[in-house]
Amino acid sequence: METGGTMTNLAVTSSAESSTLANRIPKAAILVCLFCQLPFLTSCAVNPATGSPNLVFMSESREKEIGLEEHNKVLSSMSLLEDEELLTYVREVGNKAAAVSHRPDLEYTFNIIDSPEINAFALPGGYVYVNRGLLTFMNSEAELAAVLSHEIGHITARHAVQQQARGRLAQTAATVGGFVTAVATGSGYVGSQISEAASIWAQTGLSGFSRDHELEADSLAAEYLVKAGYDPAAMIEVITVLKNQEDFNRLVSNTSGGYHGLFATHPRNDTRLQQAITQVGGISGNEITEADDTKFRESLDGLVIGQSQGSQATDARNRYYQALLGYTVVFPDEWLIDETTTTVTASNAEQGSIHIEVQRIQENLEPRVFIRDEMGIGALQKSEKLEQYRLLGHTGVAVSPETGNTERVAAIYLGPRVFTFRAEITDAEASDEIDEQLLASIRTFRAIQQGETASGTEAKIKFVQASEFFDFSVVAQSSRIANYPEESLRLLNGYYPRGTPEAGEWVKLIE
Repeated sequence: METGGTMTNLAVTSSAESSTLANRIPKAAILVCLFCQLPFLTSCAVNPATGSPNLVFMSESREKEIGLEEHNKVLSSMSLLEDEELLTYVREVGNKAAAVSHRPDLEYTFNIIDSPEINAFALPGGYVYVNRGLLTFMNSEAELAAVLSHEIGHITARHAVQQQARGRLAQTAATVGGFVTAVATGSGYVGSQISEAASIWAQTGLSGFSRDHELEADSLAAEYLVKAGYDPAAMIEVITVLKNQEDFNRLVSNTSGGYHGLFATHPRNDTRLQQAITQVGGISGNEITEADDTKFRESLDGLVIGQSQGSQATDARNRYYQALLGYTVVFPDEWLIDETTTTVTASNAEQGSIHIEVQRIQENLEPRVFIRDEMGIGALQKSEKLEQYRLLGHTGVAVSPETGNTERVAAIYLGPRVFTFRAEITDAEASDEIDEQLLASIRTFRAIQQGETASGTEAKIKFVQASEFFDFSVVAQSSRIANYPEESLRLLNGYYPRGTPEAGEWVKLIE
């Protein structure tokens, strides 16, 4: 979901609104009309949400068939959250928006993916999915409705179908005139969820659409919010939450992106988005009737934050947790683990060992330079960067000065600390095979997710009312959140990077 692009026409509800239609249709639509006149292109249709012509190669019945096929693939590759009360509530909110959309006759299906990633996506034909991780960052029913309405907007405007059609257009046009059409898509970080999705349509939805399509979905979502009785400003609020998450990611790990893609500007300063929301808010005959968040809080209270038991139940590997330092890593199967307060060693007498230590970052050095200057290893073979789970590091192979054996070394930055790996290979005949195991193990190193522990105990959201003296920094001191507890609590409650809730205001804590 990205901001930016050309604002698209919303539903025509009055003659005054109709008069602006011609001014809102993107110039690209005119080009599509021209393409529709070509004799070899016969599948043009009017976009049901915008009224502008689209070049598509798919009937609505086929769109529904594909949606069902891809939905089954999603079910086979992603775990659904088994919380009937919350799911019923999400479906209730989603159906309110779907009923006032441009395609109310579609049979919409809403599901919650049991994933901590901050994302949502839609499939053709009426299938909408929202991750549990995104729900934890919502602070009102209107914000939840905004997320679901945005995905409904992708469906009603047939964005996935258009993207598929443009791919065909590029192939056809290239054969007759050498003209190639490129489709720009978002590129936000969603962890491994994209690669795990069996459906290529779901992968597209997770990655994002073009800037114009994302803003069009925002505009349509704002309209659906108004018609369903919600404040359209919730669209700004939810995007602001996501923008803050992106800013935080960039600050701590030099990465960005997420559900709403890469932001060129802050959503509160994005003129085009503000215009879309303002114009929709002026639709006559509508008023805000959905402002009570009691059911929202009751439905989300107790929701697992971070990894859930269900989402990690399939991990039967030799995973090690260091709760004090907030990291986890998977060692090779059947290797024995020996730990102290701040170090850990995994070993196999016939193959080798991995030793992990930690120290505070004293200088702003690249991980490769840290290995050379601080670990004293200058001549690295198989040298390469590590970029995993929003963490930066470096690794390579060297010869141990103590034993003369080959060793795999690495340095990975996590928060204010650097974690060093010295992995020695004792079986020289199987050196390459063992090194592959060691590198694979190092690549599993990451921060412990909120709610993830060795025993499987999960952290959950607890709604409380702020006191007169509520202070995020004080609450963070006793929080179960291992890394950046104050910043995380602020992000969860929409108060990042600063601000304090008023006395009596509902806030989310982690228990």
